[in-house]
Amino acid sequence: MKKKWRVLAFSGLTALIVGCSHLGYYVQAAHGQFSLLAEAKPIDEWLSDPEVSGTLKDKLAKVQEIRRFAARELALPDNESYKSYADLKRPYVLWNVVATEEFSLKPMKWCFPVAGCVNYRGYYSKEDAMAYAAELRAQRYDVQVGGVPAYSTLGFFNDPVLSTFIRYPEGELARLVFHELAHQVVYAQGDTRFNEAFAVAVEEVGVERWLAKYGDEKMRNSYRDYQRRKEGFLALLTKCRDDLEENYARDVDDHEKRKRKAAIFESLKEQYQVLKAQWGGYGGYDRWFAEPLSNAHLSAISTYHDLVPGFRALLAREKSLDKFYAAVRSLSSLDKERRHEQLAGLAKSHQMATESVEARLSR
Repeated sequence: MKKKWRVLAFSGLTALIVGCSHLGYYVQAAHGQFSLLAEAKPIDEWLSDPEVSGTLKDKLAKVQEIRRFAARELALPDNESYKSYADLKRPYVLWNVVATEEFSLKPMKWCFPVAGCVNYRGYYSKEDAMAYAAELRAQRYDVQVGGVPAYSTLGFFNDPVLSTFIRYPEGELARLVFHELAHQVVYAQGDTRFNEAFAVAVEEVGVERWLAKYGDEKMRNSYRDYQRRKEGFLALLTKCRDDLEENYARDVDDHEKRKRKAAIFESLKEQYQVLKAQWGGYGGYDRWFAEPLSNAHLSAISTYHDLVPGFRALLAREKSLDKFYAAVRSLSSLDKERRHEQLAGLAKSHQMATESVEARLSR
């Protein structure tokens, strides 16, 4: 009951802040969050239920281990998040709508009272997400609708483990839990690139330590394959993004830019098929091509990855996670441009130092 009133109070406050024009969107958001919490039960209850399959019980018990590891070894919040489980009976917890202008890779921003300004708009119903996407496309925006398996409420609620990701391989399951908990450690309002790159850096070091302590050869190989495919796909998308940016900067008319844009996306699809063949037919990224390709598909690359080297360099400098988190909090207090500049400088200095050591060792 206490959680229910927290949700309702938050919903009411939000409605007062944003006014009637956005009330429908916030009502679906509040209803979706409340429904998710209402479905959640403590993991121990699922483990003691004789009707629950052994496979699910094994996964839930593994999450409990991962959760304890996150608090003990990674200094992540030791609260009630990821200690309950909800079976949502749908493939994703929500669907994000991302949009850009026709000749730009810069995503639109939507601003909210708690999360600040973010590069997406989330819906708990795929139909609602598709309807909003259709409105944006009618205004000639490039749009992507993407399913989301998990998200963080930044500690405002006790986030549950979800059926949308519980069956991931162990390394990927640990990665996701570490990532979402990281959002509760530091969150810079209105800076999605900073927040997501920080969480990616935490997930990376977390999985490295998890696999070093608990991984066997099969698990390490599985996660290594996941990483290899992820890096290959990211390199493919980065090349496509760079080609698009070069195209949009050309001094030609819109018709020529559209032709080149279409050719770049066609090349991306062809190169992806080559990559799939190298992976032995693995089709885990096929869903990325479910909708017509657009700028919106590429706009999130920098959001999740460009600042990660700076965070890894900062961790290498600070050595301990507690000191690292404190340094990141200090960064989050700066204005956005300044914090991004400092991370870029850290990454460059770390790379130069690494190259210098490697050069000395090779002599």
